[in-house]
Amino acid sequence: MESPAVQSDPEIRVGLVVGAGSVSVGGTDVVVVNQPDGSRITTIPPGEVWRVSPVGQRLALVSSHGWVSPSLDRATLTAAEPGVPLRINGRSYRGMIELLRDSTGITVVNRLGLETYLLGVVSAEMGRRSPSEQAALEAQAVVSRTFALRKLGRRRTRGFDVGAGVSDQVYSGVAGETPEGRSAVLETRGQVLTYNGTTAETFFYSTCGGHTADGTEVFRGAAQPYLRSVADQAADGAVYCSISPRYRWHEEWTGEALRATLQRNLPVVSRLRGDEIRQVRDVRVDRRTPSGRVDQLTIALAGPEVKVAGPSIRQVLRSTSGELLRSNAFRVVVSGSGSGVTHLAVDGMGAGHGVGLCQWGAVGRARTGQGYQQILTAYFPGTRVARRY
Repeated sequence: MESPAVQSDPEIRVGLVVGAGSVSVGGTDVVVVNQPDGSRITTIPPGEVWRVSPVGQRLALVSSHGWVSPSLDRATLTAAEPGVPLRINGRSYRGMIELLRDSTGITVVNRLGLETYLLGVVSAEMGRRSPSEQAALEAQAVVSRTFALRKLGRRRTRGFDVGAGVSDQVYSGVAGETPEGRSAVLETRGQVLTYNGTTAETFFYSTCGGHTADGTEVFRGAAQPYLRSVADQAADGAVYCSISPRYRWHEEWTGEALRATLQRNLPVVSRLRGDEIRQVRDVRVDRRTPSGRVDQLTIALAGPEVKVAGPSIRQVLRSTSGELLRSNAFRVVVSGSGSGVTHLAVDGMGAGHGVGLCQWGAVGRARTGQGYQQILTAYFPGTRVARRY
């Protein structure tokens, strides 16, 4: 059954901030502060920065001159001059802002049209791109639009549809907009990725390292036939994403650094306490996925052996700086195995989970002249691009 067409650009609600202790608000023009029913509370003069803070189970605005509003359950902010961005915590956003009191602080929601939202997503995700790489931005625009449409209404109880960070897709508001990103959004307006007439489930990430991953390697229930491992290679064997700075990488830990890393991170996915990790006897790969990524890692401690599976591996084996391991596509070299690991080295490939669109691969494909539809069908086999509005 085909997904119904949307008649116009739908509205999306973006959770910019959740649980904040306070929020700064303002704008370059007059900002109108209303109750949800449209009745006016006050206005913020141009250039002034006001604070929003929790007051008991409600919230209140505090002006730059010390005036305090009555306590409110929620409030909306709009620019008096249509199209002028609002400023939240020093960042500019188009559309309307909602301020909500949540269980731990304040939630800030940006309400705006989906196409306007995408202006702050495409280049925030892909970076600045040259004219020869425009098709990669257009592919990202279609994938991001598809992703957002599938998210509409799924977090209604939290007051928004998507977050503004990497757990959904990066949205930077006005700061993320670029001329080339705007062109990609306009060129693909209303277009989404479909499979058998239904809006597809889309995923994307930085760099696949040569092969993408099957959906079920990473995401529960992602068994769609178009979410399968494909080689990211040209006919001559060249890997499209080899241009990525994350195509190949290396991490290493001394024995002491490895123990400290595991003490911080292993308890998150196991029943162990950090103080129980006094010795690391071995680290070994027990199982790989069909695409070659590590699916199960065994960490032998002074007593038990702990098995870490799937996406949790990247969380447990963080770098010494605390960042997630770049991908599950890696090989390990252990020194001191058995008596106590004295050094661990990891040589890896790619960055991100590996399912769906490889962003650097898309750039590489665009450089060879592939159009955005060709790029999309390469990473999502069997899908087609269709216009929803």
